[in-house]
Amino acid sequence: MNDIQVNGNLLLPGDAGFDAARKPWNLAVDQPVRAVVEAADADDVAAVVSYARLNGLAVTAQPSGHGASGDTDGTILLKTTRLGGVSVEDGVARVGAGVKWGEVLAAAGPLGLTGLAGSSPVVSVTGYTLGGGLSWFGRKYGFAADSVRAFEAVDATGDRVRVTAESDPELFWGLRGGGGDFALVTSLEFGLHPAPELFGGRMMWPVERAREVFDAFAETTAEAPEELTLWFDLLKFPGAPVGYVAVDVTFLGEHPGALLRRFDRIGGLISDTRRPTPVAELGSICAEPTDPSPGSGRFELLTGLEGVADVLLGAPIDPLISVQVRHLGGALARPAEGGGAVGHLAEPYSVYMFGRPSPDTAERVTDLTKALVPHTSGRKTYTMLTQGERAASAFPASTLARLRDLKRARDPYGVIRANFPVLG
Repeated sequence: MNDIQVNGNLLLPGDAGFDAARKPWNLAVDQPVRAVVEAADADDVAAVVSYARLNGLAVTAQPSGHGASGDTDGTILLKTTRLGGVSVEDGVARVGAGVKWGEVLAAAGPLGLTGLAGSSPVVSVTGYTLGGGLSWFGRKYGFAADSVRAFEAVDATGDRVRVTAESDPELFWGLRGGGGDFALVTSLEFGLHPAPELFGGRMMWPVERAREVFDAFAETTAEAPEELTLWFDLLKFPGAPVGYVAVDVTFLGEHPGALLRRFDRIGGLISDTRRPTPVAELGSICAEPTDPSPGSGRFELLTGLEGVADVLLGAPIDPLISVQVRHLGGALARPAEGGGAVGHLAEPYSVYMFGRPSPDTAERVTDLTKALVPHTSGRKTYTMLTQGERAASAFPASTLARLRDLKRARDPYGVIRANFPVLG
């Protein structure tokens, strides 16, 4: 494979740096690959796809390695980290495939704008958006994928293409939330949204207050406006002797006023970081790790909260590190005009369980998942799929069939392989 002609780096098994380069963000996921190409530009992406097509190989693209499934055996791993660049003009951001959300928020915030970022500033915009993108501000503005105006990409033949609703409506639809199985995106353009003022932070109590906090969370979210988003957290930090309960909040406005009054009545508050928050500091609310590490998680969509507290609070969360319930609804529950494959969510809440990989963690996740079955829909969101799951669980049957038809038509030889292939 030394005959791949690229401006970036080509690493083969045995080369210095190969093992480090093939690792995804989640270090618990093994990625056996044939080669790693660290692309320097979009021409490199086209060259790798053309080479793979001529030699009967497949290409897996990863900007940051989040969401890796490990389904990479025999593929060329294409790292697009170096495809950078952020520009904002007339409320539209244009970003390279390697750009992370923190970079976008730093550029948009001073203009009174925001992108539809999630909880972490180090997640790549491209991978997140191709999978739909569940944002802090989704209740107000919907999925990140539905804000996309255009993609610059390399198709399965190795040709560079610009994909818009006018130039290629079917591929445009599929790339907006259907995953990266149809073309390799080198940059994208998306609309930003007004955020002249933002209030956010975390309230934390001893875990003994968990029932009171959950009840306040349920009552508050039942009447919350779309500008307000709340996430409920059970936390057991590694090495900490006790657990905690927390509520993370963002509000698109100067201050939520009385909307959070129920939480203010709960005693025993340990910390409260709520304050006017610059958009660029959105990632500080959850303060998630910014370096790769091993982890094991599972995501489920909840049909409601009745009975959920009994399951989640019935026993300590050990050995899990966190159990998070997110309030969804709002614009996420409405079909977007001209929307993409991501669709919409009828489920008003989600739950995500996370811990260090171990048999005990796996057993605890399995037990919680089974206990939650009466309260879950069985559907996933593509962007939150985890190792061992399939793309089929992320889409209604009609959407999945359409995505599979698109894959067969645009990539009949399977040159491009997403983390979670739609034909898998």
